[in-house]
Amino acid sequence: MNIKMKIFRFNPETDKSSRFETYTVEVSPTDRVLDALMHIYRYEDGSLSFRKSCAHGVCGSDAMRINEKERLACKTLIQDVTENDGDVITIAPLRHMNVQKDLMVDQSDFLARFREVKPFLIPADQAPEYGEYIQSQEERELIDEATKCINCGSCFSACPVLEENPDFIGPASLVNAVRFIYDSRDKGLDARIDLLDTPNGIWSCDNHFECTKVCPRDIKITKLINFTKREINRRKQDEVQ
Repeated sequence: MNIKMKIFRFNPETDKSSRFETYTVEVSPTDRVLDALMHIYRYEDGSLSFRKSCAHGVCGSDAMRINEKERLACKTLIQDVTENDGDVITIAPLRHMNVQKDLMVDQSDFLARFREVKPFLIPADQAPEYGEYIQSQEERELIDEATKCINCGSCFSACPVLEENPDFIGPASLVNAVRFIYDSRDKGLDARIDLLDTPNGIWSCDNHFECTKVCPRDIKITKLINFTKREINRRKQDEVQ
């Protein structure tokens, strides 16, 4: 089948404004959108810019908006976004990040917010005698879902809160905070409360669930955020008592 790829193009170094360019590509329904992009880059237009790495849905580098929804190009099949020969697939960069070139976005601010939540182990106690922190299976299960995050930025792009409050730390950062807040080996919420318990922290989340809908790892992002909201409120109530 032949499909049309309508792709966002913009080079801030040379272009005054963005535009869309359309390419016709012969594909199979089970081909990936990434395969079609690679075909365009290799055989039709070598100036097209986008990121990719593992091509197996693990690195998250090829996140983009495909037919107005945040997806990974390597996990999205042509048949997922088309039905008939001649259908158009519209591809645009992630939102809330500056475009570096075409489908490539500048992740500097996104990653800076990620680093703010201290996404690393802050030991609650001194290292054990033999250098290993032991967890039970039940303790591990508390953080299992949050560890699936690949920092692709899809949830950050889909979040409507950032349209009104660009200073919101964002759902990806909150998920990575949760990963350590409930880690039995970590100081948890105490080490991150000053950042999370703020207007631009966890309380900016309005439960739109858009982050959860687009997550390529099926993380229940909004649920994890709400768990943490309840934990903060519980601690405040304990302090009052």
